[in-house]
Amino acid sequence: MSDPILRVAGLSVRLGGSHILQGVTFDVPGAGVTALLGRNGVGKTTTLRAVLGEVPARGTVEFGGEPVLGRPTHRLVRAGLAYVPEDRCVFAGLTVAENLRLAERVPNPDYALVHELFPELKTRAGQRAGTLSGGQQQMVAVARVLLNPNRLLLVDEPTKGLAPAVVTAVAAVLARVAERVPVLLVEQNLAVVRRLASDAVVIEAGRVAWQGHAGDLLGDAEATRSLLGVGTTAGRR
Repeated sequence: MSDPILRVAGLSVRLGGSHILQGVTFDVPGAGVTALLGRNGVGKTTTLRAVLGEVPARGTVEFGGEPVLGRPTHRLVRAGLAYVPEDRCVFAGLTVAENLRLAERVPNPDYALVHELFPELKTRAGQRAGTLSGGQQQMVAVARVLLNPNRLLLVDEPTKGLAPAVVTAVAAVLARVAERVPVLLVEQNLAVVRRLASDAVVIEAGRVAWQGHAGDLLGDAEATRSLLGVGTTAGRR
């Protein structure tokens, strides 16, 4: 088994007087999808932002075997740590093509891959991103990171607010992406987690309450109810 691409140990974050993360510890394998789960407000997004250096944190974060906590975010991105935020953050007044060009950071961005996964973005290259549907904007958000070589993707709530058919399409793309690069995925749709994730980490009250194979968690109705607040047949928690 290869070494983890990401190691998080004793991660602690205080924001606005609240102790949001209280010693979070977990590893992300160097392949496949690891789901970061938990009820709303337990610190999942804060964990991603702390790893990325967007919020002050204490503890240990190792990316590719190198300690990175405290490094500037732009250096982590250049080292291959990519982030797809929950709110997509497209530039509404710019076209699809312009949004993608702004994300280029290598001489030969992989437009072939982007257009293979998202052919619609090629046909809508001249359309302003603000006029796209939520699903199409999510395509732009994912496509931006795929233009560049990555060693790990941090993906936050990619199916939030999307229609069921679009959720299926986004999950299919993430499955293909995960064949190339490991993914740390925050996701509330357990059907998507079941389809994509090989491993899972559950945060509760600022600490890791469970970690292991995703199938073991989702196959345990009692654990799923107590940790996530839903039964395993529910679509969203």
